Amino acid sequence: MSEFPNLSRRGFLTRGAAVGGLLTVPGLLTACSKTAGDSGASKLAQLKKQGYVRVAYANEAPYGYEENGKLKGEAPTLHQVIFKALGVDELRPTFAEFDGLIPGLQAGKYDVISAGMAIIPERCEKALFSEPEFISPTAMMVKKGNPKHLTDLASAKKAGATVGVLAGAVEKSYATAAGFSEGDIKTLQKQQDGADAVKGGRIDAFVLTGISLRWLAKTNPQVEVTHSFVPVVDGKQQYSPGGAVFRKGSEELRDAFDAQLKKITSDPAQYVRLIGQYGFGKDTIPPANLKTADLCKA
Repeated sequence: MSEFPNLSRRGFLTRGAAVGGLLTVPGLLTACSKTAGDSGASKLAQLKKQGYVRVAYANEAPYGYEENGKLKGEAPTLHQVIFKALGVDELRPTFAEFDGLIPGLQAGKYDVISAGMAIIPERCEKALFSEPEFISPTAMMVKKGNPKHLTDLASAKKAGATVGVLAGAVEKSYATAAGFSEGDIKTLQKQQDGADAVKGGRIDAFVLTGISLRWLAKTNPQVEVTHSFVPVVDGKQQYSPGGAVFRKGSEELRDAFDAQLKKITSDPAQYVRLIGQYGFGKDTIPPANLKTADLCKA
């Protein structure tokens, strides 16, 4: 078992051929249809032949999001570099709500989920995950001045706070483990919904990864973000690793992807050069002994 047996991230939670470029998003809201020849053994060869890979994103900055017709973020940026190294030059993106990402993958609407999705056992039963692309502790968005002096989920529970989480996100399990009742946990569909709920007083704190919340706070000056903390579930710390997601049966493609990903995560300078602009740094590089196989059975 890995030294990190229970690292998990919400998941929730996508770039041109040149490093630092942007990927144009054609038909952002149009789902792609299935393609033929989708067996794992032939998938990489198929993608090379057709010259593109279909990726899905959930519009969650800074993991994978659309801005002015361009697809940006941590996952698509890494995935563009990785697939180019594998001989597949183009990412063709499809938007999906976060909780619809895996069902869409299973239905063959796309080949890879590029959304920084948390690697957790329940999802591993339905899909294949790459090795971790990053780790990210949790934080809370609160009103400016932090009127209830919240520092983590334990302090929020003690203060009688109401917290918000994204639909399908692991943060709900963190809140439940901290003792919150269903009535004190509000489910939200989008990041901005969480910020709006905090500003409007409908929730006291919006719980998400610190990376996501700090990015969101840039455009919401009425709020602030607490220091990051590590939630505890069943006595075990949750460090929030995320990765790319593939359909079951696509092991060959996933393994080829992992080989290229390792070259990036083993080179801190390249890692920061590629995704540092999105708030990722040397502190978010996954430890070498943090393995998806362990996360999937944690």
